[in-house]
Amino acid sequence: MSPAADERNRICAAMDRILRGTPQRSNGALTIVALATEADVPRNALTQRHLDLKNEFYEKVRARGEMPDSEKRLRRQLVKAKELRAEALKEIDRLKADNEALVGALHQVVMENRQLRLQLTEQPSNLRVLPTQPRPSAHQGGPPAGG
Repeated sequence: MSPAADERNRICAAMDRILRGTPQRSNGALTIVALATEADVPRNALTQRHLDLKNEFYEKVRARGEMPDSEKRLRRQLVKAKELRAEALKEIDRLKADNEALVGALHQVVMENRQLRLQLTEQPSNLRVLPTQPRPSAHQGGPPAGG
């Protein structure tokens, strides 16, 4: 018997054992990894050389009304991803609202500052106005020297 034929026979026997619920070498999961372990073949034997047997295994699993473990895992991951997306969208909405509130507060402070400066310019000359912090001019690269 050729190595490929022996491999195919081992895979078919392993498929039957797993589907009967009597695995000998694997945990009996409905996965290609478990099937390869049960058949004592490398995983790529199913994913590259014997694709027909891999597909047959999944067809038999579905025909029994069951879902392959890999599909169950992907469905759980999809549910989790949808939950995370919903949480992220809520966080984005919250951050947008916070941003709008901060922009509004900044605008209010700027307007109050302008109003106070206007009031200061209208005060009698005996009041002292505190100096503002110097701003670098456009031709300077940084803060004033010696500061």
